[in-house]
Amino acid sequence: MSDEVYETSFARLLSKGDNEYKGLIAEVDGKPVGLAHFLYHRYMWSVEDTCYLMDLFTDPSVRGKGIGRALIEAVHATAKHDGVPTTYWQTQEFNYKGRMLYDQLATKTPFVIYEKND
Repeated sequence: MSDEVYETSFARLLSKGDNEYKGLIAEVDGKPVGLAHFLYHRYMWSVEDTCYLMDLFTDPSVRGKGIGRALIEAVHATAKHDGVPTTYWQTQEFNYKGRMLYDQLATKTPFVIYEKND
């Protein structure tokens, strides 16, 4: 990623704007071990916004210790507190370890994602 993308992303995370990304950090003994970035946006089939969990990362040394689960639950609790009832995310088909956790926390939808860049 270019410096411009990093600078813009961090500026958005640090913004207090309602429609900007929000972030959470997980710590163990004062050391950051995980993070989540999420965004509220309008949803055509609901009056309320929905929450898109864009990034979820845990340090490999703490994987399997509940950090990812705690981050997902914290994002969803924050969204609900803010009046946003639904949280969703996407993952790669081959992310088997992550999907084992996700299958415990949420319902897998039948949607397939397409992306057009040019």
